[in-house]
Amino acid sequence: MKLHQKTFIITGATSGMGRAIALEFAKEGANLILSGRDKIKGKILLKEIEEIGGQAEFLAGDVGDIQYNQQLVELAVKSFRQLDGLVTNAGMLGLGSVTELDPSDWDTTFRTNVDSVFFLLKFALPELLKRPAAAVVVNSSIAAYKSFPNHPAYCASKAALLALAKQMAVDYGPTVRINTICPGPVDTPFIHASAVAFPDPKKAVENAGKNTLLKRLGEPDDIAKLVLFLASEESSWITGSAFTIDGGILAAG
Repeated sequence: MKLHQKTFIITGATSGMGRAIALEFAKEGANLILSGRDKIKGKILLKEIEEIGGQAEFLAGDVGDIQYNQQLVELAVKSFRQLDGLVTNAGMLGLGSVTELDPSDWDTTFRTNVDSVFFLLKFALPELLKRPAAAVVVNSSIAAYKSFPNHPAYCASKAALLALAKQMAVDYGPTVRINTICPGPVDTPFIHASAVAFPDPKKAVENAGKNTLLKRLGEPDDIAKLVLFLASEESSWITGSAFTIDGGILAAG
C-alpha cells in the first residue's frame, strides 16, 4: 500500500474530485481526516471508506474559517497521533464579470480557494515537519492559465494558488514536498455549476469534453490517481511543480 499508516487531511472531500481522492487514499492504507460542509454526505463517505477497510474521521465546517482549519489539524493528531500530508481540494466559483460581481463574493471566493490553504498550512506545517516524506497537494485549475468568461474571481484565485504552493515549497523543502495539480474539465457537479456562466450551460459542458485532445471529460478517478502519485513516495524528487491534467485542452489552444 502506497500510503500505509500515513495520515492525510483532505478538504472538499464529500463530492467530485475530493471524494474520489479520499476513496483512493483509503484503498492505499491512509488514515483520513475529511473536510466538507455537508454532514450527510460526510457520513455517507465515512461508511464507504469503512466498507473498504479504511479509517477516517469527518469534521463538517467552512475552510474559510481559520479556527476550523486548526480543528482539522488537532483532530488528525488526536485521532492518529501524526499528520503526513494534505490535499487542499475545496473550491468556490464566484461567478460574474468584474462589473457584476459583488465584492463580498470576490472575498468569499478568495477566502475559500486561497486563504483556506494558507490557514490549513499555517497549522499543519509544524506537524508535517515532524514527519519523514510529508507531502502537500494543492488543487488549482487550468483556469490559472486559461481565462473563462465571467470567472474573474475563480481564475485569479487559482493562479494565486500556483504562486503560493511554489513559494511554500521553497521555504519548507527538503522536509515537506508541495505540488499543485491543474485539472481541466472533469465530470463533477462543479463543472455543471461553472457552465451556468455560459449562454447554453449544457452545450458548454459537452463542448468542454469535445475540445480536449482525448475527446472526453475527465473523471474524478483520473485526478485521484495523479494526486496519489504526488502524495506517495513514488514522487519523492518532485516539489514546487504544477501538473496539468486536462485531456490536452491547453495543448489544443
